[in-house]
Amino acid sequence: MQKIILTKVQKQILSNHANKEKPNESCAILLGTEKGDKSKVEKVFLTKNTDQSPVNFTISAEQRLEADKMEKELKLKIIGIFHSHPDSKAYPSSTDKKFMDLNPVVWVIFSGISKDFKAYVLESEISEIPIESE
Repeated sequence: MQKIILTKVQKQILSNHANKEKPNESCAILLGTEKGDKSKVEKVFLTKNTDQSPVNFTISAEQRLEADKMEKELKLKIIGIFHSHPDSKAYPSSTDKKFMDLNPVVWVIFSGISKDFKAYVLESEISEIPIESE
């Protein structure tokens, strides 16, 4: 089973970003390495939600290009997309499912209600995967 590794510091950075962006969804690109079934986050690239919406997020083309540049410079890979659900559970919405199909990486969601992180991949169906901390 696939899993993603996020440090406590990385989780703190992401939850702070989510709290700062409330009432809107926050978003970020997760860069790291893959070894076997483990994806390890090495860099959190905080991005702006250009939708400025509490129920949707969009990362600008400019920030996506910046992440592509980071990939090459840091010799890392985009392994995940992070976003928050300020007023709901950390489970993919129907909109998330559509975009998971277009971006087949690990999706990490933070719930503003329960303050927990959950990670998902979309294969034939959405599957929750474990998040390990270091």
